[in-house]
Amino acid sequence: MQEKNSLQGTPVRYIKGVGPRKAHLFEKLGIENVSDLFYYLPRRYEDRSRIVEVKDLQPGRNQAVIGKVLKTSVFTARTGTRIFEIAVGGDSRRVFAVWYNQPFMKKVFSAGQTVVLYGKVELQKRLQISHPAFDILDGETGEESLDVGRIVPVYSLTRDLAQKYIRRVVHQAIRSFAGDVRDCLPTRIRARRKLVDSRFAIENIHFPYSFRNLERAYRRLVFEEFFILQAVMALRRKKTGKRGIRHKVGEELQAEFERLFTFKLTGEQKKCIKEIENDMAGEKPMSRLLQGDVGSGKTVVSMFALLLTARNGYQAAMMAPTEILARQHYVTISRTFMPLGLNIRLLVNGIDPKSRDKIQKELAEGEADIVIGTHSLFQEGINYNNLGLVVIDEQHKFGVMQRKTLRRKGRMPDTLVMTATPIPRSLVLTVFGDMDISLLKEKPTGREPVTTYWVGEDRRDAVYSFIRDEAGKGRQVFIVYPRVKETGSSDIKSAEEMYRHLQKDVFADLRLALIHGRMRSGEKKKVMDDFRRGNYDILIATTVIEVGVDIPNVTVMLVEHAERYGLAQLHQLRGRIGRGRHRSYCILLGEPKTDASHERLSTIAGTDDGFEIAEKDLDIRGSGEFLGTRQSGLPELRLGDIAKDFGIMEEAREEAFSLIKEDPGLNDPHNAGIRQNIVERFRGKLGI
Repeated sequence: MQEKNSLQGTPVRYIKGVGPRKAHLFEKLGIENVSDLFYYLPRRYEDRSRIVEVKDLQPGRNQAVIGKVLKTSVFTARTGTRIFEIAVGGDSRRVFAVWYNQPFMKKVFSAGQTVVLYGKVELQKRLQISHPAFDILDGETGEESLDVGRIVPVYSLTRDLAQKYIRRVVHQAIRSFAGDVRDCLPTRIRARRKLVDSRFAIENIHFPYSFRNLERAYRRLVFEEFFILQAVMALRRKKTGKRGIRHKVGEELQAEFERLFTFKLTGEQKKCIKEIENDMAGEKPMSRLLQGDVGSGKTVVSMFALLLTARNGYQAAMMAPTEILARQHYVTISRTFMPLGLNIRLLVNGIDPKSRDKIQKELAEGEADIVIGTHSLFQEGINYNNLGLVVIDEQHKFGVMQRKTLRRKGRMPDTLVMTATPIPRSLVLTVFGDMDISLLKEKPTGREPVTTYWVGEDRRDAVYSFIRDEAGKGRQVFIVYPRVKETGSSDIKSAEEMYRHLQKDVFADLRLALIHGRMRSGEKKKVMDDFRRGNYDILIATTVIEVGVDIPNVTVMLVEHAERYGLAQLHQLRGRIGRGRHRSYCILLGEPKTDASHERLSTIAGTDDGFEIAEKDLDIRGSGEFLGTRQSGLPELRLGDIAKDFGIMEEAREEAFSLIKEDPGLNDPHNAGIRQNIVERFRGKLGI
């Protein structure tokens, strides 16, 4: 459907029955014009199409019943409640429709009318329906009723808008404007994919004549939404198809790289390195997503790209979401590349002004080969002499525009993106649909699997005893809390409060440290360095340690209030342990109060497969919350469900990429609707 031609852009107040006052109520729902109204879809449907007579009513079921009004009455109950009721039916059987505190209803009904009522039939000494939906059929055929005798839409509304009213407004808008909708999907695509036209889809998504028609309408509108999104992905891929840097590659470099490590690379690491090497040797700038589970060795793979760039005389920038992770990457990469004589720099907010100025000068003059940092890397004043590679770690932590800004620091640099935990394939095609994908599922050899336990509060003493035993063996422990400080009367434990308690009352003989996001950069660095050196037995922390922390001697991770974390976050936290040769244990201490939190803890305790966990997380949370719609740059999907409608997504992607290949500028008049739809919906988003 074309978004905002002159008719569909009509303000909602001009629809018959709305006006300025009601228009304000529609605006609260995000409905400003006719197009918004067409896309404000029902949250569910009620099948009121089967109408029975009073004699056929069955208590306990939602039913539509037709009959004559025999009498009306208004009376006051002993509780003071004003009750209006009508008796409908015949001499043999009657049903009573009852409204509480709505005496004005007596002006609506009168004896002798033919009515249709819909609601739950109850048997309370008599048949009764409380506050039914209704229609009065006198003088009508009943076929055009919007509330009974059909499949009826039910919308999410504010308190001041009634279902009956919005149905009439939507119906009026469809009658007035649906005929003028210009279909943005080319006829050949609709025919190939057996899709209905826009008008049919709009009419039947709101007022379906059958559930089959509803299904066809939904499929058409979801296909269109996915098609437009995938067309944007195809356009972005075309943009990255411009001429980039052709790096010289060879077997000698890979051999030199592998000699830097004391361990052998896995088969999948070598495969991913080869994919990156092929990309960087080509004319087109690399745009690759490196997907891998926690502990699969993504950083090692990215280091090859850094080395290849530096060996070709270009600069490489690696951006991490937290200072802790940036510093860890800096230590690891500097130590590994030390024999090569490369100039590697760290650029984070915590460094002193003098050092910062020196690094800025080295970057601008081309003296720095590799720079590692946080968002500082793309701030104003940071200029690169010849940026050839951008590596972005933990992709979902950065917005699209931040990534775009860093890439603009160079002339068509290669881009390698890494994810903290796996992302479901359906979301990869949606958010990273313009990128090539490399997968790392194989874990490095020599690592013991992490054993995960989910326990309740009654096992706390046993957990503390286990932690003491592990510390006694010379191992170290993470204990994670969801909050830094106490908040009033909340029963949620905080890191600061529990640090004091554990230090004084539980582990007085052990060495404890505290780290959280509100500490100064220098403080956090000192704590992590001391803990890494073994100066502490237990580190009390918040999720500041969630990404990238790699300390092989840590064998226990206790997560307090585990029910408050998402699946991906729990899996990411668990990934901080199990990195050495000793068996490791993740203990989830939680008391779930909802089905969703119970399901999360059951899942994380039952599997350590990050790809399986990602799919489950998507099922539980939905796509918008999974990625963070604003953070990912992905516009909210108004219709489709990426997981449920993945089959439609694949069809739409195939058609969109094919069309953009044929008409990359969308200059064909038949594609004008697609072009306008993209401009209206994606202007300034997703880097187009």
